[in-house]
Amino acid sequence: MTRMIQCTYLGREAEGLKRKPLPGELGERIFNEISAEAWKKWLAHQTLLINEKRLSPIDPEHRKYLVEQAEAFLFGGEVDEAEGYVAPG
Repeated sequence: MTRMIQCTYLGREAEGLKRKPLPGELGERIFNEISAEAWKKWLAHQTLLINEKRLSPIDPEHRKYLVEQAEAFLFGGEVDEAEGYVAPG
């Protein structure tokens, strides 16, 4: 059975994530308040940030930055854009 939640990002009811995407309190908050659709949007934005800013997910400072950006993106904070990125087409 699909787990439905009230998604903070989308502002409507949507399918929830199957498990916590991050450890700790933020992971719990995302699991309870962010839909699978919104998480997918974050992952696409995260990929842009990693590629355009040349981030390494194994670097602790880069990981910290990405967690901060995830929280801002999903819960309405100020989010960095990937400088120089031009969408295809």
